[in-house]
Amino acid sequence: MRHITTHTTPATGLRSIADTSWHVHGACYGMDPDEADELFFPAPRDHWATAEAKELCALCPVRRDCLNYALENGLKEGTWGGLTEAERRPWENGLPQRMDYSRVIAFFNGRDVHLTSGEREVVVDHAYVRGWRPSRLATALQISPRHARDLLRQVANKVFDRDLTLGVPPNPYKNKKKKPPPETDPPPPNRPGRPGTKQPQSRPAAPDTAKAPLGKAA
Repeated sequence: MRHITTHTTPATGLRSIADTSWHVHGACYGMDPDEADELFFPAPRDHWATAEAKELCALCPVRRDCLNYALENGLKEGTWGGLTEAERRPWENGLPQRMDYSRVIAFFNGRDVHLTSGEREVVVDHAYVRGWRPSRLATALQISPRHARDLLRQVANKVFDRDLTLGVPPNPYKNKKKKPPPETDPPPPNRPGRPGTKQPQSRPAAPDTAKAPLGKAA
């Protein structure tokens, strides 16, 4: 605990195993080294010291970083992140498959993060979705370009199998034929007069014929 409470080296660009930039923000920073050792590394049955250490950790703004530091570096003794050795054991067993999306975001922001296998898989999936080339993924994960290409191909096959199994909804705008315009009656023939109006048809009037009187003509 001495290197935690008296750490004065400058912060690095690392995050995780070698990251020590959080030390200066810890609630225990600046404590006397001997007092810190008695508080965070007490005797097996010194429950009072353990309770006091947990009370101090509860107010610490970097409690999560402290716990990650202990888990990733395999620290078995002492109180770290408010948890004792026995309380950290379930976390240690599930460490390879731990999923911390804040660490994934930090990776894409350019931080050097020690990823677990589960976090690494999420990073490769997002790199494929973002259209990363194998060379870029190889540089970020510090692996060979061939290995990076194989990882991206695995993700591509996984996406293809998923779409094949679940089905991809059809595109409503693909192969959509245009409907022919509805059939309409042909327009009436043009006639003299106002355009678009029907002219009345004129019929020859019947001639008036004088009715002859019956009998002898006058």
